Amino acid sequence: MYTESEVMDFIREEDVKFIRLAFFDIFGVQKNVSIMTSQLDRAFKYGVSFDASSIAGFESPRHSDLFLFPDPATISILPWRPSHGKVVRMFCDIKYPDGTPYEKDSRYILKTAVKKAKDEAGLELMFGSEMEFYLMNLDAEGKRSDIPFDNAGYMDIAPVDKGENIRRDICFTLEDMGITPECSHHEAGPGQNEIDFHYADALTSADNASTFKWIVRTKAAANGLYADFSPVPVLGEPGNGMHVNISCRFADNKDRTKQAMAGILHHIPEITLFLNPSRDSYRRFGSSKAPKFIAWGNENRSALIRIPASEAERHRFEVRSPDTSANPYIVFALLIHSALDGVKNNFEPQDFVDTNLFDTSNSESMRLRTIPENFEAAAEKALSSEFVSGILGKDIAASYSQAK
Repeated sequence: MYTESEVMDFIREEDVKFIRLAFFDIFGVQKNVSIMTSQLDRAFKYGVSFDASSIAGFESPRHSDLFLFPDPATISILPWRPSHGKVVRMFCDIKYPDGTPYEKDSRYILKTAVKKAKDEAGLELMFGSEMEFYLMNLDAEGKRSDIPFDNAGYMDIAPVDKGENIRRDICFTLEDMGITPECSHHEAGPGQNEIDFHYADALTSADNASTFKWIVRTKAAANGLYADFSPVPVLGEPGNGMHVNISCRFADNKDRTKQAMAGILHHIPEITLFLNPSRDSYRRFGSSKAPKFIAWGNENRSALIRIPASEAERHRFEVRSPDTSANPYIVFALLIHSALDGVKNNFEPQDFVDTNLFDTSNSESMRLRTIPENFEAAAEKALSSEFVSGILGKDIAASYSQAK
């Protein structure tokens, strides 16, 4: 964890010449402005201004000046840039001209959720993401084609798995940037890949997930490919999930993991719009390991929440509905608030489900609640939710509901 003074020393010692200040719009799309190292001290003190009216979901032209303040703890060298005259990246906090935090800053929304859970219930949630993506060939004009990079299946190996070397390059780059990948493999779809992360605190994990998308796209482009994180890149094939593994820690050492899990199950209909923000997101549900029914089960990948088999991870559960088009900061923030509500109000989950819910004869007979069946239904739930508006405000929910 670097301080501002340590960052200033670092850039001198490492011959850093260029600094990329990164931030995100409300949909999780990374933006950045670049400055020379001579401007960094001023950026720490006064921030770097930008036009918020040009960022999706931010401000109108009437009051459009916002400021970026680099977070020194997030400094990382970009290993694919020159070794002499290095380039580093820092994530930024967004503030108003008077210095108050900007309430639509995704990182601020997540920081607020983390603090609330700790202050009100002594609850800390650790996150680990499993991110799926497709590698697609480019056409003659260098644009994304509809042809996947290979025709391999789940955990296949080379030569049928053509993504092996690219995944290895991605993992090495992640390590160079201080991110620990746990494992990587080919997924079930043609050209589909997955890389999983070691768990971390909520903010670090969201930063890592965002950095991961950037690295994957960069490495894919360097290999003449397109990395597709959309929910359903190839019709009829498995979609891209962002499975979120959550470990619960309680300050009083009392295990209330089931109550946290029950809170997420309770609130999932009204937060689904943000976990699945694309119209194509809803094509995934009900097949290919993308759950449709709101239930939990031990080792059950057809349920929305799965409890893993490991006894060593008995305080961990996996939320399986989010997809990789989502903004991880907002996803984690909403999951934290939902878990906190379950803990504070002592929610108890329904009985666990031990049947295959992808078999409609099983699922329909159990009369389980379902995730909203389409984008419009999810938007309606979110817009009418006092729980959501209390966390994100009405503007963000409205922006998501109007997204194309």
